[in-house]
Amino acid sequence: MANAEKFIVLPYRKNRGNLMPGEMRQASNAVSAEKIASAMAERFVGVAAYAVIVDEETGDMTSPRLLARYGEIADLNAA
Repeated sequence: MANAEKFIVLPYRKNRGNLMPGEMRQASNAVSAEKIASAMAERFVGVAAYAVIVDEETGDMTSPRLLARYGEIADLNAA
């Protein structure tokens, strides 16, 4: 099983009072993920940048590590 660390940015919106994740964006590295999250912060209720471990065979993401947070975000570990 081949695992790789990837960097993602996840924006959040409010929908009927509930926090909903938007379209995930991939970044090339941790610094880039933090910059993208910062740039998106004004347009969303919340934005988070994460480092995740991806199983390259199945595409499953595990072990999210929060790199940057702006506003209201959901807990990825709770799912």
